[in-house]
Amino acid sequence: MSEASTTTTTTVTVMPSGQTYEATPGITLLEALRRAGVLNHECDGGAKCTDLCHLFVLEGRKSLSKTTREENERLDAIVGVGSKSRLACRAVLGEEPVTVELLTFV
Repeated sequence: MSEASTTTTTTVTVMPSGQTYEATPGITLLEALRRAGVLNHECDGGAKCTDLCHLFVLEGRKSLSKTTREENERLDAIVGVGSKSRLACRAVLGEEPVTVELLTFV
């Protein structure tokens, strides 16, 4: 008997539109949003552009990778940061659904 190949996906819901997209766990929110065609953000994903990757995670925060010291330092330099803030280029998706609010990309 052969085992069926299964690909795990999760969903990313983007506010304020409410559109939901399928994404692969293990990629960053930035990459998931690029693949979904939600944004065409020109950067290397290296957390160097600060506020351009800033978004709010409204639901599913625990499913994302932990915030690193480097990400916290970048967030400290951004006006309007709150407890739900993450950098899309640093937040790696887990297997649970995530809802984000886009800020500067839109």
